[in-house]
Amino acid sequence: MNAESLKKFEILLEKSKPYKALLYDVDGTLANNMAAHKAAYVAAAAVHGIDNLNDDIVQELAGWPTVDVAAEIGRRYERDIDVLAFARTKSGIFVDEFIQQTEPIDYVLQHLLEHVGKKKIGIVSGGSRATVSITLDVIKVTGKFETLVCAGETPEGKPSPQPFLLAAEQLGVAPEDCLVFEDGDPGVQGAIAAGMGWVRIDQI
Repeated sequence: MNAESLKKFEILLEKSKPYKALLYDVDGTLANNMAAHKAAYVAAAAVHGIDNLNDDIVQELAGWPTVDVAAEIGRRYERDIDVLAFARTKSGIFVDEFIQQTEPIDYVLQHLLEHVGKKKIGIVSGGSRATVSITLDVIKVTGKFETLVCAGETPEGKPSPQPFLLAAEQLGVAPEDCLVFEDGDPGVQGAIAAGMGWVRIDQI
C-alpha cells in the first residue's frame, strides 16, 4: 500500500474496533471495478436500444440489483425493457470482457484480511452470486468470509435493510454489532435502516 492507502487502512482499523462483525460490499468497495460495470451497462443498454445511456446512473444506484437498475433505466429512458434479459446481457459482457482484470481496493482488502479469524466477516452485494463469486475469486477473497448475501436472496435488495439483516442473522451477530463498508448511498441507506454502523470507503 502507498501512504494514502495506509492512512485509510488505519482509519478503517480504528472505526471497526467496537464491532463484532464486518459486512463488505464488493463492487466499488472490495473491488476497484465500477468503471468496468459502467462500461458493461452502457454496452448492454445499446444492445437493448438505448444508445445514449448516461453512466452516472450506475454510481447513483450502486448496490441495487441489476434487474432493478435495468427497470430504472427503462423508466428514465421511457423504454419497455425486459429486465431479466438486460441483466443477462450486462452480466455476460462484464464477465466476458472485464472480470478477470479486476483489481482490489487495497486498503479495504487488507482490512478484511486483517480480521480473518478475529471478527465475523460477511459479504453483502447487489450483484448476482455467480458474478460476485468470480470477482471474489479474482481478488483472492474466496474462503475469507463466513457468509455471502447476493441479489435475489432476500425479497428486497439494497437500499432495503433485508440483505444486511440476513447476513447478520447468518453470522449470529446482532445488527448493532455489525459495521458495513460501502461506496454508495443505497448501501448506506440499507445499513442505517438495519441499525448498523457504516463507512463510505470512498469518503475517508
